[in-house]
Amino acid sequence: MWGLGLFFSVQMTFMFGLQGLLLFAIPNALGLMLFGFLTQKVALSHAGGQESLALFFDKFAKPFRLALYLYQVLALTLTVFALVRYLFVPLQLTAGPLFALYLCLIVFVILAAGCLFGEEFGIAKIKHSHTLMGLVLLGCIGFILLGLQPLLPAAFSWSAPFPKEWTGPSFWGYAVPLTVGLLVGPWLDLQHWQRAIQIHREKTSIRLSYFFGGGIFFLLLLFHGCLAWWVMGKEGSPLSAIEASDGFKYAHDLVTRYFIRNYTSTGWMPMAYFTFLSICVLSTLDSGYIALKWFLGSNVDKSQNMLIGLIPKPIIASPIPSFMLVGAVTLGGIWAKLELEYFMVAYASFFVGYAALAIARCFVPNSQQPLPQIRMLSMASMSIVIFAFGYLNSQTSLLLLGSLLPLVYVCWLVFNTDLLRVVHEKAGEVMEAAAEIPAIRAMTRAATAVTGSDVRAPEHDHALAGHFEGKWFVYSMIATYADTNSVGNVYFGMYPMFVGKTRELFFNATMPDFDLKTTQFYILTRSFEHKFVREAREFDRITVKIRIGEYNRKFCTLEHQIFNS
Repeated sequence: MWGLGLFFSVQMTFMFGLQGLLLFAIPNALGLMLFGFLTQKVALSHAGGQESLALFFDKFAKPFRLALYLYQVLALTLTVFALVRYLFVPLQLTAGPLFALYLCLIVFVILAAGCLFGEEFGIAKIKHSHTLMGLVLLGCIGFILLGLQPLLPAAFSWSAPFPKEWTGPSFWGYAVPLTVGLLVGPWLDLQHWQRAIQIHREKTSIRLSYFFGGGIFFLLLLFHGCLAWWVMGKEGSPLSAIEASDGFKYAHDLVTRYFIRNYTSTGWMPMAYFTFLSICVLSTLDSGYIALKWFLGSNVDKSQNMLIGLIPKPIIASPIPSFMLVGAVTLGGIWAKLELEYFMVAYASFFVGYAALAIARCFVPNSQQPLPQIRMLSMASMSIVIFAFGYLNSQTSLLLLGSLLPLVYVCWLVFNTDLLRVVHEKAGEVMEAAAEIPAIRAMTRAATAVTGSDVRAPEHDHALAGHFEGKWFVYSMIATYADTNSVGNVYFGMYPMFVGKTRELFFNATMPDFDLKTTQFYILTRSFEHKFVREAREFDRITVKIRIGEYNRKFCTLEHQIFNS
């Protein structure tokens, strides 16, 4: 569980009561369930068997590599930040000049634990360690519930328990960004992609796994939010709400401070709660370590970048530098007295467009054009600034705009791409212009697929660059020593090369002004089929005939025949 879910459930309960907690918990669970449901469809719709999702992700992730990496690093950062800021800072295990050193050591230990568990348990074995952690977590929750006296101190408040305490953005200012960010967020999370790929490899249902996981996540959020409500009901006032530099009051550490005030630090109740927090964070860090190791390693292996090649592979493919970055940002955030919301802003604005486009590229064919990196970065940067202004000034309209603007832009990209305009607006003009080329008009006037009876040897010798015999383009060459094997027969691999050479001359004859760099056509070789009847030998004359067999407004299928002496 990210620090985002772990402590923000407390803040949402403080700000808006039960409706705030459910507003946060339900989209969280639904986002995970939808991710599992849709990735199952992706896995089943692509070839490759148990590796289909892995093969798909290799191609899918290429244009999103930076976004995927930043998303994961920020997720790990806010997780470590939240645990240190809302558990270890209130604990105040030391004071004075040593406090900074104390925080550095705490961050180091947390990250080292994540690296240790991640290195010890790979993706194939992590389910065993997480099962054990889950049992300990369940024991902690049970112990805490049994220790609450009374279990229900007051009626649960649907609205904010202390409405005058929260002066920040309104309920609806949170509702839309949270819903959008949590529903699309998992599509940029490397941990979820790696888990889904591994689940599919193990012949287990991704859909059922994520429905089960989403349910567990919902219950954990519900427990922590209800525990925060219990504390507020028990004390009757938000004693732990602290005013930050933005003028708003935050209560992420409300439960932590309650246990510190009312129990000895070595008591069983505080220890159970602190263990609960630590396990939730550790189960995120070890998974993040494994995901980064997998992602960085696979990309370094495939990279042809010269600058990356200058850095030793063990360094650039290791998650440890990324974890060091996480630690540095965490300490910087604590020093600057930031709150969790300042990290979360990116998930409700900056990453929304990338995540939405990632979903579109999984299911919408027209979104497969190259990713407009500069435009996407510009839109993401603009949306996060708008969202930040809206948050700091409690402007609901700006919050909605900052969150929805990337979605609208992605919809425009998907449904108004260059490919779509060519197909719908320019197709008629292109085909009419092409029809005026004499060679194409002569060849395609009555072209039909050939049958066996249509196979006929060429009639005459031809010019150096080939010639036409009706609708057929004919070209001959002589097989030499370089084309044959040790017994003098032409290699089977040479026949496609003979056809390819003839096809190039055919294109040159029919479209002499064709420029591959500037054309709006897609040049594809979908398949190549040839039936080998007999072998040609050295110094045989090889003659290839090519013509257009089938065509429509989008695709043209060529057919060929090969003859020897």
